[in-house]
Amino acid sequence: MRRLLPCLALLIAGMAAADEPFIVGTATHLMDGSPLLAKNFELASQAGITSVREDAYWARVEQQPGQLQIPPIWRQYNAARAARGMANVVILDYGNQYYENNALPRTPNLLTAFGTYVDYVTRALAGQVSFYEIWNEWDLTGPADRQVSDDYIALVKATTSQIRHNDAKARVLAGAVTSEGLDKGFADRLVEGGVTERVDGLSLHPYVHCRGDLGKTPESWIKWLSSIDQRLTRLAGKPVPLYLTEMSWPSANEPCGVDEATQAQFLARAFFLAKTRPNIKGMWWYDLVNDGTDAKEREHNFGLLKPDLTAKPAYAVLKAIAPILTQYRYDSLKSLQADNLYLLNFAKGDDQLLVAWAVGRPRQVKIEANGRQQGPVQSLDTRHPERGRATSGQWLCPKAEEEHCTTVITLDDFPRIISLGNASWLFTR
Repeated sequence: MRRLLPCLALLIAGMAAADEPFIVGTATHLMDGSPLLAKNFELASQAGITSVREDAYWARVEQQPGQLQIPPIWRQYNAARAARGMANVVILDYGNQYYENNALPRTPNLLTAFGTYVDYVTRALAGQVSFYEIWNEWDLTGPADRQVSDDYIALVKATTSQIRHNDAKARVLAGAVTSEGLDKGFADRLVEGGVTERVDGLSLHPYVHCRGDLGKTPESWIKWLSSIDQRLTRLAGKPVPLYLTEMSWPSANEPCGVDEATQAQFLARAFFLAKTRPNIKGMWWYDLVNDGTDAKEREHNFGLLKPDLTAKPAYAVLKAIAPILTQYRYDSLKSLQADNLYLLNFAKGDDQLLVAWAVGRPRQVKIEANGRQQGPVQSLDTRHPERGRATSGQWLCPKAEEEHCTTVITLDDFPRIISLGNASWLFTR
């Protein structure tokens, strides 16, 4: 009996987590001003984005030593965001030129100065923030260096109580751990150092776009991320809530880039696969708008929109799948992930959807529905999300008394979302 109790605890925790809507987020670079602020939020909202992530730079708040002030544009930003009903992540980050020339807050004097900034910002923005995130990618300083992680743990311990005192309803994230930090134990050391006892979740930036053709696919990504999820759970002795506050593939003409169509299919597959992991609470696509116009520059091409706010294919795909991510529940018992074939079941009440794709080569599969599904098969092809749900074949129910109906569908790298109504499905090759 004693051996069963931890499993039961994990099951109960997983059931509770399933009640929280999955967060579909994006990073923006708008808090320091944009003539198209309202339009950016309009487009983000129309895409089904529920949360935006922004830096609240220390250097912007304290532009003269000892004189702290919230920039007026931040209040305009918050008003525009709130008008769209969007949640937010505010990053408390980066150095200040007046304190050891932008150095990381690793000494007592710098910790005190950074704490003063954190205290001021969290009091000024109290009630307007969903999540505070403590720093951004601290581990870049030395992902394998224990002193670097120890100093970050000290920063978290020095700031979390002040954040919670000033803005009790906001949640707190820590980590913003890069892929290299995940591979070199930085996140593990945070758990071992007690960070997960002080915050509401770990934030991760698990980019894989430079890991070669096989290593950078969403399927390889989720396999790697699942192993990290399991390892952190073992270290903590309980599920660790994970928030992917940056994730993306760049549509750039360079070795780590992909074309825009591949970016779109990777977005769909990654979001659906992230939804299959109960400990992953949300994912923020980096970012909403491309940061430049150079097609060969990686950092210019992560966005959903181009600088003139015209949509890339990934934007239309996210707009099509966001309602499923936020409103439907993943059912692992009715899903299949094997042999480069992905058949994922999502349900909202009695409404069942099958999200299906095949990696590599197109494949025909026979779908057998456990119920009478007479008439046309209704599905949405994420290759052409603008077409919405359309007819893609017929359900065949050979006998009047037969409860099982079948259809044959060709699957490829772009997920197809098949409507099943209130029927379950059985898969046959």
